[in-house]
Amino acid sequence: MDWIEEELQKIQQQKLLRRRSLREGLIDLCSNDYLGLREHPEVKEEAIRVIKDYGVGSGASALVSGYTIHHKSLEDKLADFKGVPACVLFGSGYLANLGTIPALVSEGDMILSDQLNHASIIDACRLSRAKVFVFPHLDYEKAEEILKENRKAYRRCLLISDSVFSMDGDIAHLPTLLKLSQEYDCMLMLDEAHATGTLGEKGKGILYAFGIPWQENIILMGTLSKALGSYGAFVCGSQRLVDYLVNRARSLIFSTSLPPSLCASAKKALEILEREKWMVPTLKSVAEEIYRRLSEMGFFVKFYGTPILPIMLYSEEKALELSKYLLERSVFLQAIRYPTVPMGEARLRLTASLKYKKEDLEYFYTLLKSPPPPSLH
Repeated sequence: MDWIEEELQKIQQQKLLRRRSLREGLIDLCSNDYLGLREHPEVKEEAIRVIKDYGVGSGASALVSGYTIHHKSLEDKLADFKGVPACVLFGSGYLANLGTIPALVSEGDMILSDQLNHASIIDACRLSRAKVFVFPHLDYEKAEEILKENRKAYRRCLLISDSVFSMDGDIAHLPTLLKLSQEYDCMLMLDEAHATGTLGEKGKGILYAFGIPWQENIILMGTLSKALGSYGAFVCGSQRLVDYLVNRARSLIFSTSLPPSLCASAKKALEILEREKWMVPTLKSVAEEIYRRLSEMGFFVKFYGTPILPIMLYSEEKALELSKYLLERSVFLQAIRYPTVPMGEARLRLTASLKYKKEDLEYFYTLLKSPPPPSLH
């Protein structure tokens, strides 16, 4: 097994070696807990209440005995929240994409995928055995060229895109995607992992952001683990889509279902989000203020109105240096490097959150104004 050590040394030499860091005692500025619901008292109390009644785990897959009233109640709540007929739960966003995409398309079908879609989408596309066409990020003219040249040669077509892209924070243009899907008879799948709870009215996602009602060819995937502060994922669409996935999505069929307590806490988070109408607009204001402060300091930050604010450093070495500099001063802000982003696009992925204290952000800004490590000059 000496080859493993050799591979690790190569990764180290490229400044791409990853290590896990304990976040205890640190000011965390890079989590996806956009609304601070992970620590909301009502969310925690609901999880504890259900654990007392149901225990820690679900005990089995949803098709065996792991489907409880809390699973069904959350699915119904999600369907209402997203404005669709039905939803089904998965163990994680990765499992949702890995189960759904190969269930929808296979050999003899085509997939048209945005270049910057999440890694779970990329892996699921490969697993499906469908012919995968990748169009340049948000280049819908090129996407249409691909459809014109190739669509008739394939049985089914799946057009797939993140709603909010996880590393840049920019937003897919839903009207154009929907138009392409209708003109070329494609299913349209949207990954709402970073849009749920942050985009559109009450954080209901991209359909509400663009004022477009759900249509039968639209499939919405999303996670419970980001703005909703819990864990797990969902896929929403027509009732027959959900019935089909229950019978064909292998990552659902052959995985133990979510613990009931996580379902209950996610439902409570949705209820809070709908009740507290100030949350989503305030989150946007927090993001705008962070962007303003960093820009005034001379940092180049990509900002599209979402809570994802990557501080672009481009150099892997510089990203690591600044991340280490901050970590040594109790600020946790991870360096994001290849292969998560393209080579030469290294960054610190800062996120906005309602949980941040003003004094913590001021401390962070002070650190950035202080003399940085030599390699960052």
